[in-house]
Amino acid sequence: MCSLEHLKIDLKRLTAEVTTLEYDLDNSFFEALDGSEVKQGTLHVSVSIRKATGFFDLQFHSEGTVTVTCDRCLDDMEQPIEADNRLVVKLGAVYSEEDDVITLPEDEGILDTSWLIYEFVVLAIPIKHVHAPGKCNPAMSQVLEELSADRSSDEVSDQPIDPRWSALLNLNKE
Repeated sequence: MCSLEHLKIDLKRLTAEVTTLEYDLDNSFFEALDGSEVKQGTLHVSVSIRKATGFFDLQFHSEGTVTVTCDRCLDDMEQPIEADNRLVVKLGAVYSEEDDVITLPEDEGILDTSWLIYEFVVLAIPIKHVHAPGKCNPAMSQVLEELSADRSSDEVSDQPIDPRWSALLNLNKE
């Protein structure tokens, strides 16, 4: 099990105006978070923290690959990821999140970036993820083809159509 302690940033201890942190994350990171979207991957994450008066400006750059399920054949596939995200962190009385601004309790001042990085990665995954043409599982592709053929043959069937549904056929013609 991966320890996520190294992803916690003590903002109150930062002395330089700009601090850069680098993380190399692997499968153990995703297993430790136990998120539902991504279970495996390798990422390089760079966090640039600019200390300003009253707030911290964090720039995240994530690059690597994650393993997701192909929408067509349901086999695992590698999805390249590259994301740039910005976050503003303030110190205040209580913890709160609003848009891209997080307020941390001033007595703590520790930002856990592990879940933030995971969310940035999940948001970078395209909505539709399928293998390149010809790379899907051949057995599943064949089943999909057969089912698609059965479905399309139903449309041109010679069987009489229930008159209650026949009016719907005219919708496509208009």
